Amino acid sequence: MNSRDDKSALNSDDVRRRFDRAANSFDTVDFVHSATRAGLMSRLEPMALEPELVLDLGSATGSASRLLARRFRRARIVAADLSRNMLEQARSKHGWFSRTSLLQVNAERLPFAEQSFDLVFANLLLPWISDPAGTFAEIARVLQKDGLFLFATLGPDSLDEIRHAWGGVDDGEHVNRFFDMHDIGDAALQAGLRDPVLDVDRLAVTYKDSASLFSDLTAMGARNSLQNRARTLGTAARCRTMAAALDAQPGLLSFDLELVYGHCWGAGRQQIDGEYRFDAGQIARRNR
Repeated sequence: MNSRDDKSALNSDDVRRRFDRAANSFDTVDFVHSATRAGLMSRLEPMALEPELVLDLGSATGSASRLLARRFRRARIVAADLSRNMLEQARSKHGWFSRTSLLQVNAERLPFAEQSFDLVFANLLLPWISDPAGTFAEIARVLQKDGLFLFATLGPDSLDEIRHAWGGVDDGEHVNRFFDMHDIGDAALQAGLRDPVLDVDRLAVTYKDSASLFSDLTAMGARNSLQNRARTLGTAARCRTMAAALDAQPGLLSFDLELVYGHCWGAGRQQIDGEYRFDAGQIARRNR
């Protein structure tokens, strides 16, 4: 699993802008994130961990950060996200004595020292990453030896119904391409992480019509951020044609999401010469 090809490459600035706009509404429509968040927390339960420093990477509005803080009461939590507005929403969820720090970062270029974290937690981060292999390498670099990387992402069968509806309109790319779990496991090994374990679950989502679907996708920031998406005058008409194809299906619209869960362990890596990193443990506690 290398960087995305030209057809599936994401515009990270566009991703950030969409999540910035969605920050106020995100918590009202985060049912998929909530399902995978619960799945990740349940996978943490049997693990004997006492982390001192935890990175919630792609933290959004901080819901997972709060759960991690409750699960590991002695740990410092770093909630890191590309979207400043998401972090501002997260700020309002933490009390005066919170041990959570908030930091705006790009997951493909983490500003942390080598082997800083005992646990890296990433809930639905990978679908929004242009360079997954590079991101895995960064996580391997900042993860302590024998530290845990725990993540959830979407598999390639997700949102096939929308992809097929677009296929009847044009041959462009309109839906993110999600990586196969075997490719994810290979990428983890190539990055220097150890013993990847992955499993798959399914989540069926239904809507009364396409308008409700796309309203939710907009509210959660999950609209098309592909670099080569069409921006022509005919785009709106093609969108209406695609939506009509979805609405022509009998009954409720049903979408199947392939949920991929994984974890692996840190092996330790050397920092690249010439790069400046700072110790995440030195991040000042947030004052209100």
